[in-house]
Amino acid sequence: MKNTRSLSGLIKIFSLILLLISILVASDAQAQRKRKNYLKKKNRKISRYKGGSIHFDKNKRYVNLGASVDALNYFGDIAPKSNSTSTKISSTRPSFSLYGTYRHSPNLSFRGSFSWGRIFADDEQIADFNGENSKFRYIRNLSFRNDIKELAFVGIWDFFGNHGTFLNRVSFTPYVFGGVAVFHHNPKGKVPELDKFGQPLAEAGDWVALRDLGTEGQLSSNYDIKQYSLIQPSIPLGLGIRAKLNKRLDFEFEIGYRFLFTDYIDDVSGVYIDLGALDSELARAMSDRSREPTGATSGNARPLNEIEEYKGIRTYTSQFDGRDYTVIVGYGEEDPLANDYRRGSANDNDIYITTSFKVSYIITGSFRRAKFR
Repeated sequence: MKNTRSLSGLIKIFSLILLLISILVASDAQAQRKRKNYLKKKNRKISRYKGGSIHFDKNKRYVNLGASVDALNYFGDIAPKSNSTSTKISSTRPSFSLYGTYRHSPNLSFRGSFSWGRIFADDEQIADFNGENSKFRYIRNLSFRNDIKELAFVGIWDFFGNHGTFLNRVSFTPYVFGGVAVFHHNPKGKVPELDKFGQPLAEAGDWVALRDLGTEGQLSSNYDIKQYSLIQPSIPLGLGIRAKLNKRLDFEFEIGYRFLFTDYIDDVSGVYIDLGALDSELARAMSDRSREPTGATSGNARPLNEIEEYKGIRTYTSQFDGRDYTVIVGYGEEDPLANDYRRGSANDNDIYITTSFKVSYIITGSFRRAKFR
């Protein structure tokens, strides 16, 4: 009897142990299933992950410094922006820039830059006396050069985002940019040999600041023409491509437009005025250059006889200084009855285009190595 009770007790204890083992196994199996399901879900999320700025923290931001060699092309009254073929490679001038870029998020960066460059245009070199649309400008024979010093701040949006550190940034991406800029300019012209009366000019061959001469009457009390400022704002807009050269070095090719708020970057905008209203022989010579026998900057001979036969010449007595001035009809005179006395067109502001080759070096940036246990 005692043995039977003992056997029954052992069976109960054994059954209890089996139950506990079953519970533990089931619990562990359930935990394993939950872990597997969690890992499957996590892997699916990883496989579907497209990237996003929510995972781009401050540890992945970086700064790079760079320099660029640029080419500048101007479009305005001397090279009309309505006709891109009106400018030539001979009018392209160099520019140089220093800049810094801050990577803020996977697609967005901010760049500050300082640039120095020159723009140039010459009616005689760009226009054609026999051209239907350029004859007026060839006869006009104006020219200028202008040194541009610019501070710019732009935002850059990459088409392909960089979600990691600078080490695993994308190898290639196109981008667009836009922002604000302020620049200093001072258009200059090359002085001819003779003044309006055939007398030698002391400044012959020099490049002189045109704003100081008031070539369209800005300095004359006889005309209500506002003087233009040498410090101007602009809107930089453009696009480019960036390529990763090595761990910290990038190369960029970029084309940018500078949309201006002035029409006087070339010192040309309005109409000719009575030359007697100007206060110096130098100002008169630089205001109207249509009867010069050579190109303003090239020195090339111009068909002056054909020009005078085509337009005709006129001599008028100035209402301001009483002297007689002989001009090509429609040039160098204030006479709305003439066929055309426009000097420029105030309907559109000037622009210039920057083509840039940039190289930059990443100077900051951090990354965390994976820890293994």
